[in-house]
Amino acid sequence: MASPDPPVTSYAPSDVPSGVALFLTIPFAFFLPELIFGFLVWTMVAATHIVYPLLQGWVMYVSLTSFLISLMFLLSYLFGFYKRFGSWRVLDSLYHGTTGILYMSAAVLQVHATIVSEKLLDPRIYYINSAASFFAFIATLLYILHAFSIYYH
Repeated sequence: MASPDPPVTSYAPSDVPSGVALFLTIPFAFFLPELIFGFLVWTMVAATHIVYPLLQGWVMYVSLTSFLISLMFLLSYLFGFYKRFGSWRVLDSLYHGTTGILYMSAAVLQVHATIVSEKLLDPRIYYINSAASFFAFIATLLYILHAFSIYYH
């Protein structure tokens, strides 16, 4: 009689470590910095005076959704959910590549909002927007590096 749960496939990557060792291998070590810098981007944008709601709304959308989806990817690796699917690496690489492109557009829009906010009276808004722009470019780099490293790993 067949079991109701499908067996763990043999397609699962065997070189994915479990537990804390996950954070020490190169394709998966990008998860925590992506989450940290993504968190910094959307909290800094949320903490400022919104100059252009459409531009910074896109920055918030990209940074917050990529934060949540990356957190779900991290949890799926930690709990071993990836073992049930054969195309997990392709999905991971496509997600991080697409997010890298979207984050690049969000970073450029955040730089534009930073330039516009320089004309405001409060320099703290400009400094927070500058930091959010910097962290958005760092997050872009991390997502692109993650996509290439998981693809070529």
